[in-house]
Amino acid sequence: MSTKLPFTVEKPWGEFREFAINDRVTVKLIKVNKGESLSLQEHHKRSEFWKILKGTPEVTDGEVITRAKIGDEFVVPVGVAHRISAIDDDVEFLEVSHGEFDENDIERLEDKYGRT
Repeated sequence: MSTKLPFTVEKPWGEFREFAINDRVTVKLIKVNKGESLSLQEHHKRSEFWKILKGTPEVTDGEVITRAKIGDEFVVPVGVAHRISAIDDDVEFLEVSHGEFDENDIERLEDKYGRT
């Protein structure tokens, strides 16, 4: 399972960002409605890369809580607690999961919707 950071390659015509190469990935575009949040959760079989596309979410990445802005990027390693909360506005972000993807690979540590 790859946990390398995305990287940028400079070219004479500009650049490109590479997020995965020959790796097992799942890609999602996720929307979180204003006032809502994901569970504080961990995964045991995948890491995640997030890029904020819309809004100003509160991002929990391990022990660090950040007020993010459009364009900010986060890498969440396997086993690290994480969450995105849309406090002031709707939020959209790109998620690239590296590793074995399974929707049931979620250990919810906190969840305001009563899920376990």
